Amino acid sequence: MSCSRPLRIIHVDSGPGLRGGQRQLLSLARGLRERGHCQLIVCPEASELETRAQAERFPCFSLPLHDPGHVYGVVQLRQLLRATPCDIIHAHDGRGQTLAWLASALMPVKRVASRRVSFLPKQQWTYRLKYAYTCDAMIAVSEFIRQRSIRCGVPASKIELISDGIEVPAELPTREIRATTRARWGFGQDDFLIGHMGAFTPEKGQEVALEAFQRLAERLPQARLMLAGDGPTLRSPEITRRCAALGERVRLCGAIQDVAEFFPALDLFVMPSKSEGFGSSALIAMAYGLPVIASQVGGLAELVADGRTGRLIVPASAPALLQALLGAAADPARLRQWGLNARQHASQFSVDIMVKRTEALYCRLTFGCP
Repeated sequence: MSCSRPLRIIHVDSGPGLRGGQRQLLSLARGLRERGHCQLIVCPEASELETRAQAERFPCFSLPLHDPGHVYGVVQLRQLLRATPCDIIHAHDGRGQTLAWLASALMPVKRVASRRVSFLPKQQWTYRLKYAYTCDAMIAVSEFIRQRSIRCGVPASKIELISDGIEVPAELPTREIRATTRARWGFGQDDFLIGHMGAFTPEKGQEVALEAFQRLAERLPQARLMLAGDGPTLRSPEITRRCAALGERVRLCGAIQDVAEFFPALDLFVMPSKSEGFGSSALIAMAYGLPVIASQVGGLAELVADGRTGRLIVPASAPALLQALLGAAADPARLRQWGLNARQHASQFSVDIMVKRTEALYCRLTFGCP
């Protein structure tokens, strides 16, 4: 532990699910626990984060379910902070930052806010207010988000660039593991397996992937597509229609709890997002030695090196994705080299690095350490 004493840290997240931000919170909490810090996780009652946090024996503070605006939850949290002061209150999403500020205003605590999403509110002054005045430091997970925040009026001195961290597998999947994982999903060794993992929301671009794959299937009969995730657009008419037309060539995998049951099966990963703050799914794929074809948007353009770890393409363009897929499938040797390069690049984004840098930020805020 680099701090002079253990810190008392409160993490706040308002999301009901277990998406990238919540997984990063848990990874950070595990690392900080190993370093001796005391932590409390504040999250909605009966949320997936609460379930997972309790299973891992983290103390939790539940925001009541039937509490519009979390008014009662904020009052309860404020009472807790008065009774048991903390050093750091770290909000992991935008709404969580509002709750953290309301609960801790005028108290001697340092407030940290993580920003992972790339979109801006309609009234940009609210962005400046939230991240320039209601927190002591803002964590941007990509240079794209850092620059966008500066343009919105957040002082550069207040922004810390700390990328999300991933667990990098000690070794690449063996041929046996690859075959077993493929068989579990109903695919064979000769299939060219393309995968995508992400929440089914409009900005993730699953409909772009499906449109490109429909055209690819006509020219590459052995191609197969695995779409992992859940969300509001999963059952949209367009996605339902395209999946029905492709039949057994596409597999809707649902939410994946263990990534080791998904990534080893793949030959290639795609992320045709229309906007993206960071792109942790692409980074995990790279850690498994997979080349990535991604839209040139947000943090994805910082993760994928075009022509070295995969391809960067025009956003929201099925024809561009199709051409990139055809080019990748036509050169297996280059595809393998891209995958090796991708794994090497992903090793720079380990959970341990993310935890160390976040802990260092906490210590600077609390003790004034350089």
